[in-house]
Amino acid sequence: MKNFIENNEIPRNTLIISCQAEGDDPFNSPYGVSLFAKAAEMGGAGAIRSEGIAKTSMILKKVNIPVIGLIKTKFPDKSVCITRNISEVESLVQIGCKIISIDGTFRKKNHLSGPDFISFIKERFECSVIADIATYQEALESHFAGADYIATTLSGYTPDTRKNANQKPDFELVKTLVLNKIPRIIAEGRIKNYEQGKKMILSGAWAIVIGTAITRPRLVIQNIVQKLNK
Repeated sequence: MKNFIENNEIPRNTLIISCQAEGDDPFNSPYGVSLFAKAAEMGGAGAIRSEGIAKTSMILKKVNIPVIGLIKTKFPDKSVCITRNISEVESLVQIGCKIISIDGTFRKKNHLSGPDFISFIKERFECSVIADIATYQEALESHFAGADYIATTLSGYTPDTRKNANQKPDFELVKTLVLNKIPRIIAEGRIKNYEQGKKMILSGAWAIVIGTAITRPRLVIQNIVQKLNK
């Protein structure tokens, strides 16, 4: 068995591939997503983002680049929640995950906001934390709470920001974070191609994440077919 990677640093100016699958997607298994992760590593990706214990565990064994682990659940209003229970963090740490994404929004779970929970985790575990945020204020508070990286993952996916969402990445949020000297910003959310990723890097992002446009081929094909039919 391959040793888990010791390095918990995400290289600068790198491409992170989000290897996630849901529902009846044919890749929705630990083995399926691990193939995407290995292909991403072979292609030169600098890190992998993975959801779920079984899937993340297999990916950790398959690749020699940093793996960002997370557990995705829902808040009562059905909006997405990223790793907000201590048991979830413990499970990720136990399989050897050294970088963990945590919901850094102000929404409360178990009476703690995202920044409060990040502070709690940083005091108890030796892992790097990526704060998935939706707004500048959430990024600022998560940074003060000890987050090692700030990711724009949840912009457009929380009740307060959904109304501002469109099909394009949130370039303005990244620019705002850079101008206010928030360090290690990971641009994530609706980035679909090289041009958008390059714009994020030139704006000052530490790294970029691409997921659906690469690891959800059924959706990519579906989009092309729908356009052809029109």
